[in-house]
Order: sequence, then C-alpha cells, then structure tokens
Amino acid sequence: MGLGGGWDTTPYGATEIKEAEADVEAALDSGITVFDHADIYRHGKSEAVFGEILDRAPGLRERIVLQTKCGIRLADGDLPGMYDLRSETIVRQVEGSLGRLRTDFIDVLLLHRPDPLADPEDTARALTALHRQKLVRAFGVSNMSAAQIALLQAHLDFPLVADQLEMSLHHRDWLEAGVLVNTPEAANVGFPLGTLEHCRANGIRIQAWSALARGRFTGLEETPAERATARLVSSLAEAKGTTPETILLWWLQRHPARIAPVIGSARPERIRACGDAARREPELTHEEWYGLWITARGAALP
Repeated sequence: MGLGGGWDTTPYGATEIKEAEADVEAALDSGITVFDHADIYRHGKSEAVFGEILDRAPGLRERIVLQTKCGIRLADGDLPGMYDLRSETIVRQVEGSLGRLRTDFIDVLLLHRPDPLADPEDTARALTALHRQKLVRAFGVSNMSAAQIALLQAHLDFPLVADQLEMSLHHRDWLEAGVLVNTPEAANVGFPLGTLEHCRANGIRIQAWSALARGRFTGLEETPAERATARLVSSLAEAKGTTPETILLWWLQRHPARIAPVIGSARPERIRACGDAARREPELTHEEWYGLWITARGAALP
C-alpha cells in the first residue's frame, strides 16, 4: 500500500496516519486482509505508518497477513539505486521492516527483484536464518522467472510460496507468451515462457502487481483499443451489478492460475470499488473473458 505521504524523506504526521487508517478500514470492510508492503515504499514511511496503525489497534495483527519485500537499495548520494540480495543486506532490511511495522514477525517476505550478483546459496542462508528464528513465516519472490525461482529453491529446505509479477488486462505479456509460440510476434513478448506453468506446478501463488493498470481502463484511456476496452468493462460491470475495477480483477482471477491481484491504491473509494473481487467468485464467462482480452489487444488471436 502506498501509505505515508510522498516519495521523499519528509517525515509523516497525523494527516498521513489518518489517511492510512481510512485506507486500512476500507480494505478490511471490503474483505481484504492481506497487506502488501516493501521496505522502500515511500522511503520506509509506508511500513512505519502501518506500524502506527497496528500499534493503535490491538488485535488487528492477528486478523491480517503482513507481506513485505526486501532486496532493493534506493539511490543514496553518489551511489545509484541497485538490487542487493546478499545475506547481510536481507537480514538488515528485514530487521528494519520489523521495527517500522512494530511486529515480531512477517507473514510473507518477497525478494523484490533479481540481483545478478547474488549467490543463491548466500541468499538462501539469510532466508533460512530468518525462518529458523521465526522472524519470517514464509518466503517468495517478485519479478522473477521460473529458472530464477528454481535456482533459489534448490538451496532451500522449505518451499517458496509466491511470485509477484506485473499482470493486468493492459500488461499482458504473461498471457501473450503462451499463445504466440511459433509465431513471428513471439519476439516482441518479454515475459519468460514457462514461469506461470512452473508456479502452478510447484504450488507457488502468483500475485499481480499493478492489477488495475494504473486506471488505464477506468478513466485514463489513451488509445482506441483502450477506449473500446473501457466501454466493454463498464458494460460488463453494469450487467453484473458491480464496478469496473472488479471486472478488471475478475479477469485476472478467472485464470486457472488463481492469480491474486495486488491493489496499489491509497484511495478508500477505489479500494472499496474492488470489494466484490474479494467477496464474490469471478463471474466472467469463457466468452466474456476472451472478449476482454481480444478487445484490449486490439487484434484477433493468431
């Protein structure tokens, strides 16, 4: 969740805490109980503000699943931003998250981005230590391919449980990769083929970040295909007695991979607009699902 004010080091105050409380209340009212963070969000302020909320609401911690991420270092002075999955960095960042969140443990820790310099054995050593100390209950990854997941898993005695990827009706490479095999268009798809299948075969839950495509089909359309898709989304929402946001999330959830959408909004009204996706099973038919996909891609399937 994007809590805590702007992407700067300005301290948060009572206003940011009040806004965050409204966001959390909207999520809980909508049946959302998994809260996704990262140590870098708002330079740590997102975790810190959420920690304030947990501190003020006894019993809330037991009702929710707390997920956060580590492994990115923001730019600092002359040092550029970089990825860092060395064991000492992971442990240090997790200790920081625990302090900001004011909790004794993290339910799920994701490695935020692949680090080309990471030694998987060294990375696994940190995860194993955190697991044995019961500081983290489960681990996953973010923005990683099947091969990267398999390499890390080979050094762990417990299963990785999640892979968080950018997925939406707009960002569809994860879907296109599977149907453009043996076509010239396959060269234009950047998603590593086999990642979804690997996750499904190994019980790794796929999470979708930017699931609402930053408003691309709910008011911020830019192309004819996007405008046509927005009209179809709105029509389906009206027919099914729900919101356009829910239709977009249902489109992801309808996939047999059981994709779990991650909602990045910090606006209570937009969070509540996603409520049916948490309360109701996806109500898109085979034909409706394909209709959304083909309209969004702006071309027939091969």
